[in-house]
Amino acid sequence: MSLHQRVQLIEAQLEALYEVSRVLSRSLNVHETLISVVRILHERGEMAKGMIALVEAETGELRLSVLHDDDEPSWDRPVRYQRGEGVLGSILTNMQPVVIERISTEPRFLHRLGVYNPELPFVGVPICAEHEPLGVLAAQPPVADQFLEERVRFLEMVANLIARVLKLSRHVESEQRELIDERDKLRRMIKGNHSFENIVGHSKTMRSIFELVRQVAKWNTTVLIRGESGTGKELIANAIHYNSPRAKGAFIKLNCAALPDNLLESELFGHEKGAFTGAVAQRKGRFERADGGTIFLDEIGEITPAFQAKLLRVLQEGEFERVGGNQTLRVDVRVIAATNKDLEAAVDEGKFREDLYYRLNVMPILMPPLRERLEDIPELASFLINKISHLQRRKLEITDSAIRLLMKNDWQGNVRELENCLERAAVMSENGVVDRETLEQAGLGEYNLAAHAAPSRPSNAPTIDFNDPSIDDREKVIAALEQAGWVQAKAARLLGLTPRQIAYRIQTLKIKVRQF
Repeated sequence: MSLHQRVQLIEAQLEALYEVSRVLSRSLNVHETLISVVRILHERGEMAKGMIALVEAETGELRLSVLHDDDEPSWDRPVRYQRGEGVLGSILTNMQPVVIERISTEPRFLHRLGVYNPELPFVGVPICAEHEPLGVLAAQPPVADQFLEERVRFLEMVANLIARVLKLSRHVESEQRELIDERDKLRRMIKGNHSFENIVGHSKTMRSIFELVRQVAKWNTTVLIRGESGTGKELIANAIHYNSPRAKGAFIKLNCAALPDNLLESELFGHEKGAFTGAVAQRKGRFERADGGTIFLDEIGEITPAFQAKLLRVLQEGEFERVGGNQTLRVDVRVIAATNKDLEAAVDEGKFREDLYYRLNVMPILMPPLRERLEDIPELASFLINKISHLQRRKLEITDSAIRLLMKNDWQGNVRELENCLERAAVMSENGVVDRETLEQAGLGEYNLAAHAAPSRPSNAPTIDFNDPSIDDREKVIAALEQAGWVQAKAARLLGLTPRQIAYRIQTLKIKVRQF
């Protein structure tokens, strides 16, 4: 063979290497990329019937991935090689190239593929990265010549390029699996946190609401959640979304009372670059980001009549334009709205559009104030104490006397006020026990007592067994006084004491006597 032929071969290999590097840098789709590589070896690199076998992570065996045969890189039959088995298995085991000058003279050649000419040479090289075996690259020169050394070196360079891509691809796949696992874990956690079981309340009213929410969550119906501040409207909105078919979509929230009209329009509908001063780039609005999911519009009763007309169009037609834009965008968004306003009165006064009211009020859910479901306070108090315990990273507990006091108050701020009260009491408690005295120190006595406004104590309010030796004397005396309406003589009879004895205990136990 002449020097000219050798130069021609090397030039062809350099062109093939360039094409291989371009192909490998274009995509992380390993199978399609490897198909392109063996095609380039055939068309540009003067190496026919190129094949690539990769190591299976589960078994450690070589599995044929691609084979270029009859000008078509394809293979649909499973072919595997154990480590050390045949020529390919020995390449994987020894991590060294193998050159066969004529296949018919090599007893280790297994002929499993049935595509190689037994009278021609065969070249195979390992694919490895950082001493880790990843697979084998092999091919057959189209003619028997004296350039096997050049062909080995060429395949080794191609194998090195393949190894880098395989390593990168596996790293990306690993990160993607971790991200998917983390995403699924977060979805399960979020759905668990917003399940119906995590919304506290077993009163008759709350049970009816839970049943209604379960039914509403199944469909795309617009929901209007109504109730005083602090009654848990956002919790209900969360439960509806995360238990609906849209749970995998976005859940976008906006407090409509927090922004003026011009900012509210940009926030909900987005804006184009240059639409106003400061609009330096195009921005998607919350409706656009919520496409396929749910949008929660809190304090919907606070928006102005001018903006109500713009919102009505989205609710009716599912379409809008960004601020400063002329392209009409369509979205598929479920709307959940909430308000503590009397919308009917606002409609009568002309402050709220009647057509928007009916568009929102498709499925109304009315959240009761806490003073109308005092029987839920024991469960709520325990839930909130556990929540505060987690935030303060210490063990907290609440006594029955504290719960009885909580149930005698008129909670104008509803659950939010109850939580604030308990958090103050937890801060005041040095030993982690929230009792009646701690609540009084936290300012509970300044609130309106239920004796003035709230109904009588529900039947499931915490009671106490005066003969229970595990309950301390202070707790028993307070319970007796409460049961007796703070009449000391009656409380003494409940405890089997004389009026003088109970008066002495009240003094020594430093119990603050309530006056009604």
